[in-house]
Amino acid sequence: MDMVDIKYYTKLFFNEKTGKEHYSLIPKEAEKLFNENSPENCWKIAMELYNCELYYIQSLGVYILGLIGNKKELNFLKNTVSKNLSWQVQEFLAMAFDIYCKKNGYIESLETIKEWLSNKNQNVRRAVTEGLRIWTKRPYFKDNPQEAINILSKLRTDESEYVRKSVGNALKDISKTFPELVKRELSKWELDSKEIKQVYKLANKRMVNG
Repeated sequence: MDMVDIKYYTKLFFNEKTGKEHYSLIPKEAEKLFNENSPENCWKIAMELYNCELYYIQSLGVYILGLIGNKKELNFLKNTVSKNLSWQVQEFLAMAFDIYCKKNGYIESLETIKEWLSNKNQNVRRAVTEGLRIWTKRPYFKDNPQEAINILSKLRTDESEYVRKSVGNALKDISKTFPELVKRELSKWELDSKEIKQVYKLANKRMVNG
């Protein structure tokens, strides 16, 4: 027996006449389902949604997994959702990871953050670098901006351009509030590879353009 009306969400998230998707509605609908169901039923609902072939329905399931915020859901996000070929689903993976950290506490999630950043799958690493933007607006990192800068800077030589771009933009975000800290970090870098140069250029962009 189906636990959720997928046809309803399909019509809600996708306008057949215009061909436009309405991703902005997904968080609200996910929170509604989460608040109306037990964690056990939320897991079942999320699995039913994720097993749908439509990426915007899958994204709803992914967001719910973040709201549940337990290890089982986190492992599914890391080991299964990260392999999804839809870039839209990967955006919601990043959101779900941030929700997990928010629910469990950012300082309490530091070990998980570092574990994900060392994962061989680029989508897992980017879920962290992108999901926590703007890093220094998150609890703990707001009071410890250098910690955020240190964590991100370690990925300046990441093999994935996809991840490096996210890292550079995340550092650029931080430079708006903590320009001197970012500037000091960048001054330590040896610009001896195209990978580091890419991140440096992005991270330094706001400071160069004023």
